[in-house]
Amino acid sequence: MAKDPNSVLPPDHPMYSDAVEAMKRYHQAQIEGITGAALERLRLLAEHQFQAVTDYQLRALGGPGKPNH
Repeated sequence: MAKDPNSVLPPDHPMYSDAVEAMKRYHQAQIEGITGAALERLRLLAEHQFQAVTDYQLRALGGPGKPNH
């Protein structure tokens, strides 16, 4: 896959800010003492959003990325 600089996400793209906000919600829940399934759900959401950004950027830069399903 060829590198396409026009498809690379800028740092202020909503995908990034959504991922950061998800991570903040997870960390805030930890601080508030939330445990169990509720905390795990927040962790998984944050992890998934960061992975989506990473995969997109890898594909945009010509790297392998994960296959689209």
